[in-house]
Amino acid sequence: MIDQQAGTSTGTISVTSTGTKATRALGIVCLAGTALLVFLGLVGTPEDEVQRDTVRILYIHAPAAWVAYLAFGVTALASVLYLWKRTRSLTWDRLAGASAEIGVLFTAVTLATGMIWGHLSWGVYWTWDARLTTTALLFVLFLGYLALRRMPAEPEVRAKRAAILGIIAFIDVPIVHQSVEWWRTLHQDATVLRRDLQVQIEGIMLFTLFLGFVVFTLIYAWLLLHRTRIAVMEDALDEHGLELALEERRAEGVEAVDQSEGLAPA
Repeated sequence: MIDQQAGTSTGTISVTSTGTKATRALGIVCLAGTALLVFLGLVGTPEDEVQRDTVRILYIHAPAAWVAYLAFGVTALASVLYLWKRTRSLTWDRLAGASAEIGVLFTAVTLATGMIWGHLSWGVYWTWDARLTTTALLFVLFLGYLALRRMPAEPEVRAKRAAILGIIAFIDVPIVHQSVEWWRTLHQDATVLRRDLQVQIEGIMLFTLFLGFVVFTLIYAWLLLHRTRIAVMEDALDEHGLELALEERRAEGVEAVDQSEGLAPA
């Protein structure tokens, strides 16, 4: 529920919540799914014959990477829709910004879990592997995108600049995904999304991995809904603050005119 009170005599806007019954239900589903994923990932699935217990990181690492791809894809699509005159609306700009923030978060999770897996498997936290390097570049590109959105500018100007950068930054996503095939890399090949359609995992391990994709996607949707609503509130606050500043300026002007008339000679 969103409750805004703008234009009051005190110049305040009150906000009670960004939630609705639907988002609360979605949040409960996300919590239940996360609990099941943790249980299956830690207890319900067996060790891998080669990777041993390190395979359990896969149940977080792969879904986090998928959500990062999804989030940046939504940012790119919303950016295109903003730049297209027929669909131009700040709603698309807000959606692009909110999705990019979530994408950066899940990219950080991807990098962190990948570094842990690398330390356990390769003996080092970081190596300039093609997959790791392109993922780090993706993280930096969208951090720059978010920084650009914070620069002072008119909303339309900011939105246009951000949309262009969001589309350019998204080009790195397919490069990240294909890096293990295009270059020599230490990173293991795809487990599920393979060109030959030969899934390299089965049984309860495959189910747990699939569950991770579903749960993380639902978490993304829940976060996107709330962050987009917060963006709407932030824009309303900025607009209301500008109106208050203009009213104060007008009042100061009227007061100055009254004082000058009072000092004028009879």
